[in-house]
Parts: sequence; C-alpha cells; structure tokens
Amino acid sequence: MMAFGLENEVLERRFPSPPEWTMRSRIIHRKANIRAHPDPNGTDLADWGSAGQQYRQLLKRLEDPSVDGQDLRPILQEEGEIHVPGLGRAGLDVSSKSEPWRRGYYACLMGAAKASENRDGWVCDTTRNIAFPPEVVIGPSNPRPKPVPYGATSAPLEKNCIPAFEPAETYYMKILTTQGFNTRQRLDAALAYADWLDFQGLSSTAEEMYDWGLDIAMGALPVGVNNVVDIKSGVIDQRATYISSNVLLATTSLAFHHARHNNLAAALPIYLSVLRARRQLSALPSQDVAGSNSREESSNAPVLSFLRSMLVAPPYPPTPPTGDEIPLRTPAAICEEAGVMAHVGEILFASSSASSFARASSNSLKGSMLSSQSAAGQLKGQQSGLSWTRDAVDLAEATITSAHKDDGETREKCSECLAVGMDNWSTMVAKLLIDERQAKAEKLPKASSSWGWGSSAAVEDEERWERESQVVDERLENVRRLLSREADRKASKGG
Repeated sequence: MMAFGLENEVLERRFPSPPEWTMRSRIIHRKANIRAHPDPNGTDLADWGSAGQQYRQLLKRLEDPSVDGQDLRPILQEEGEIHVPGLGRAGLDVSSKSEPWRRGYYACLMGAAKASENRDGWVCDTTRNIAFPPEVVIGPSNPRPKPVPYGATSAPLEKNCIPAFEPAETYYMKILTTQGFNTRQRLDAALAYADWLDFQGLSSTAEEMYDWGLDIAMGALPVGVNNVVDIKSGVIDQRATYISSNVLLATTSLAFHHARHNNLAAALPIYLSVLRARRQLSALPSQDVAGSNSREESSNAPVLSFLRSMLVAPPYPPTPPTGDEIPLRTPAAICEEAGVMAHVGEILFASSSASSFARASSNSLKGSMLSSQSAAGQLKGQQSGLSWTRDAVDLAEATITSAHKDDGETREKCSECLAVGMDNWSTMVAKLLIDERQAKAEKLPKASSSWGWGSSAAVEDEERWERESQVVDERLENVRRLLSREADRKASKGG
C-alpha cells in the first residue's frame, strides 16, 4: 500500500491531474500517461493499446454526470446530444467547469486521439477481448495473414472481430465542436488532425483542415483587426500590426503542408511572410532577462525545491497562454525563427535543383551556352539556399549556447532546429560537391581538346566545396557534442 501511494505521488508530479477530479479518475489519468509516455527521454516504446483503453475509461468518467461530469450539457440544450455522421457524438458545453478541469479533459481527448492513430486499423477479438493488428487477422479480407510472434496469442478470425478503437477523427472533431476550449487548444487539435490526414494520404482534406485552423486563429483576433492574412494564399500581410501566436502557428503549419507536397511556390511566400512577422516582434523586456539570470544565484534552490515537493503537494500547473496575444521575441521565438529560415533554405535549394533538372531535360539538344546559363542559375539558387541554411544553424547554435540553463523550451526547440539545419547543410554541400565533380568529368574531354581552357574554374569550385565539406564535418562534430550535453541535461532533470 505504501509503495502504491509513493508511486502515485511520483506520477502526480510528472503528470499533474486536476485536483477536483475524483481520486479514481486521477489514478486512471496517471496510468494512461505513463503507458503513453513511459520514458521522459523517449527511449522506451509506448503501450498505445493500454493507453487508449485507459483514456477511454477516463473519458467515460469525465462525461458521466454521476462521477466527474456534473453540469456538463449538450451544445444545444433543447435538442439533446448531437451526432455527426460517421464521427459519433459531437462535443459538449464544458464552459461551466474550471480551467484545470477543462485542460485535463482536453489532454484526455488528445491522448485518446494519439492512441487511436497508433492503433489505426486494429481489431478486437470479441471472444477473448484481445486487440490484434489487422495484418494477422484470418479472414476473406486478408487472404495472406502474417503469423503472430512466437509465444503470442493465436490469431483471431475475422468474423469474431470488431474495430478495437474509434477513429482518431472522432476525438479531434469532438474537441473542435466542444464549447469551452480556448483558441490554442482548438487550433492544436485542428493541426494534429490535419497532420493525421496528411499521413493517411488525404492531402486535399488535410489542406481544408489547415484552412480551418487558420480560420480558428483569425476568428479569435480582437474586433476591428482585419486584413492580417490573405485567406487564399495564407501569406501574412506586411502591413498587419496585430499578428497573434496562433496566426504564426497556423500559417507556418500551412506552409509546411505545401512544402511536404512539393508545392514550393505556395510554401515559400508564406514562410517569408512568417519570417518577416517574427523579426518585427517586440524584444523581451530587460527586466525579464535580468530576473531569469538572477535565479542562478541560489545554489540551494534545487535541493529546497525537492524537499518541499516531497512534503507539500505541488500545485496544478498555471494556465498556459491562449495564443490570442502578440508574442514577444523571446529566445524560444528566435529558435522558431531559425527553423523557418532552415525551411526557406531547403525550399530554395530544392526548387533550384528541380527547375534546373527540368531545364536541362528540355534543352538537352540545344547549345552549350544555354546549358552553362542554366547551370549558373542552378548554382546561384542552390548557393542561396545554402546561405539561408548556414545562417539558420548559426542562429540556433548561438541561441542555445546563450539560453538559460532552466529554459527547457528554448533548448528543446533550438536542439531540434540545430539538428535539422546541420543535416540539411551537410546534404546540400555533399550534393554540390558531387555535381561539381560530375561537371568537371564532363568538361574534361572538351578541355583536353581545347588546350585546357576553362578548366581552372571547375577545379576552383571543386576545391571550394571540398573546403566547405570539411567545415561542415567539423561543425557536425561540435553540434553532436552540444546536443549530447543537452540530452544529458534533459535526462538529469527527468525530461
């Protein structure tokens, strides 16, 4: 009994639950989260099957008026519950509940959606109440089933199976139709649903969901704020003065969607408008910076904080921002700016390579003068993309180096951006080096027949990219050590 109580105290500090929930609901909440996130460092595999069952059990309790769902009511009281065809029951009106209760309910819905994504297509054998992946089911729809692992339960018959989990869209749409969630919660749900649709190959439907997310962000702007974003293109107007965090998030996500589907012409203007908007943000007030640095003076603070947490129950985390406000240019925001720069560099490099390949294919029978002009245009575009990527790496590295040791958000975002930027930088330089060597090999016979004229430029370019490759290798080694230290720092703090 003592071990059970101690375990729950530890889990409560890692996965805080709303204090007004019943004890049973809080225990289920901890069990669901520890199965979905077993290791703070992400090295252990999640048990999404058990997590999904726990989340569904918790949802039933939170929506049960006799347990934790007092004062919940349908959106339209006079019409009772609303059912969306193919998606089940729509959301409820939870505005009468406290903010911690709503935040916990939202986290439960999102957790159930993620569990459904990771168990998409799984079935439940009704004769044994066991869930199985679809590829092992024996039946007409699966004529060549895979064998189950050695020692596992025997494969089920299709006639005895029903879907093990509701579709993920059931929970996403429930969030979007619930009254009482704030703008950021609804926007995060819309973007997560859009990402899931993209993963399933439904790009057009995903784009509609990204547009819905942009509508959610725009609909929460103050009255009288207009012409912030061009709805058709998703580009932020350069004259806009009130650009909220949600608008930046929604437009950036839309640009990423376009880039993912090689619609670079649509993605690049959005990214550039986001970057312009971010660089116009107001800087963090100097007193906030001084306050964050003053925390380093007390060396006994971690020890006292640990002892206090063992004796006194920790308060529920404070309410996070709704995203409707204009953000400040904090270190974390600068890391996001570096991420946008990395995306711009990747698009410029990729579009130059693709367009030059198309020109080379169409002009393969034309003169060498036209080919050299195409190659020069390609190289200029690729160098521009390389320059953007290099600047993104420098900005991310400088920000993470100067960030406060307890600023986990900044360190995590900059670590991700730095890893992606260095990978892109290395790939770009390697491609440029290979292309230059191929061009040199193609020019060699012509150079030998024309007394070697023009060969010195090719040798110079090759040496340039070889030197750049050496610089990248050195930076990669330094970045690996830096990211390794960040991973150790995160592990020492328990995630």
